Amino acid sequence: MVSSNPLFRKWSIKKFQATVINDIWVEVAFFSLVATMVCLVSDPKIGGHNLGINNGLLTVLGTVLGLVISFRTSSAYERYQDGRKMWTNIITASRNLAQMLWIHVPVDRKGKGELANATMLQNTIEKKTMINLIGAYSVAVKHFLRGERGVYYEDLYPLLSFLPRFADGGVSGPKGEELPLWHDDDEVHHGIEVPVTELGRNSSNSSNTEKGVMDPEKALPNVASERTLKPARNPPEETFYDYIPLFRFFRWIVRSISKRARARPERKQKRKAYDGYVESHIPLEITLVLSNYTAWCMKNGLMQPAIATGATNNLTMLMDTVSNLERICNTPLPFAYQAHLRMSLWLYLFFLPFQIYAAFKYIAIPGTAFASFLLLGFLEIGQEIENPFNYDLNDLDLDYFCHAVQRELHLITAYPNPDPRAFLFTELNQPFAPVDRRTAKQLAEGGDNDYHLPNEKDAAQPGIASLRRTLVKSWKVVDSITKPN
Repeated sequence: MVSSNPLFRKWSIKKFQATVINDIWVEVAFFSLVATMVCLVSDPKIGGHNLGINNGLLTVLGTVLGLVISFRTSSAYERYQDGRKMWTNIITASRNLAQMLWIHVPVDRKGKGELANATMLQNTIEKKTMINLIGAYSVAVKHFLRGERGVYYEDLYPLLSFLPRFADGGVSGPKGEELPLWHDDDEVHHGIEVPVTELGRNSSNSSNTEKGVMDPEKALPNVASERTLKPARNPPEETFYDYIPLFRFFRWIVRSISKRARARPERKQKRKAYDGYVESHIPLEITLVLSNYTAWCMKNGLMQPAIATGATNNLTMLMDTVSNLERICNTPLPFAYQAHLRMSLWLYLFFLPFQIYAAFKYIAIPGTAFASFLLLGFLEIGQEIENPFNYDLNDLDLDYFCHAVQRELHLITAYPNPDPRAFLFTELNQPFAPVDRRTAKQLAEGGDNDYHLPNEKDAAQPGIASLRRTLVKSWKVVDSITKPN
């Protein structure tokens, strides 16, 4: 995504791509030329042939067409917002599941039978590895939505490389018995192109990465791969056709009649709303591993029933979310609806200058241009955000979401799970402020019956009764301080 004000804040040609002007300017120019032709031919001093027609249908058809375009844009924006909500669910479920595994699965497993032989270091490695798999899930969903098959990516393979690869559960085995996770339909490997960020900066792992550019793959494990890893981000290159979309039609004609062009693999276009179904469902296979781990923990008594239920619910949320994302990605608006709407708009804009010339004369030219810019722009915006998971500048920043998950999982695993008594009774803790500002260490030195309100050592009811009076008094003080005037 780009900044909220891409036009007037650090303007660049890359940010110009975030607008739809480069997609509609050819059409706007065409209808402006039509309006110019109508004005010149209808001018008594030049052509002398009045091409004006009755504008009785102008208001009715314009209103109906505007409502249909508004519905088209609203439905596309709803899909956009649904995609954002689904990614919020992924972040929330990942965070909750990681907390449950890190805090509630014990590392000290004395009295757990065979599990008692494992050291605390081994148990910590076990939990941290499973939490890394939770981070791999969001990355796998990102590639899944972008139609990028397999696991051989710089940001995904290091998190999954240790998983079993063959039917016997090992890392080596006979050819043809690879598990689905490691099956990749892309058998032809071309040279890996250097990926670019949405503003055109180099984001590869090479040594010539620009100074100051974020390179989150450096935080991942350094794992050797038997295959060349694909970039974490590999958007299609910008071409001449991205700036003049009209010529895409001629390119399609040339490719249709050229046998050589048909023999070449088709490159992914920049603005593609539908990437088709991805057969290698990596997110599903990751949840299978995580589900197996939670089942193993429950079987061996490492999870309390309530925590096991919560972990299962969060795993279910992850799968429900990716199913909803798949629905958004793989359900484009029907072609008949889009084609009919666009043709209707073209006909309306073509006949618009004929209907307004009699009233506006030469002002019909800028009027037609503005109407074309307005209506075609909203129609193109609807198509632009219909599938918000690709590399367009207006799409959701999936890489940012994955990095947010990565950062939060590392934050969770940095928590040491200490005994609360180790940090509660210190001089830095004043639990009963503002009424009683004595530290927890001072309060704990006496017994329950010795507690009294500050400056009330001779209170008639020391102990718990006095403590309750302190809490009520604190509430009154806070309520008076925070009450608005």
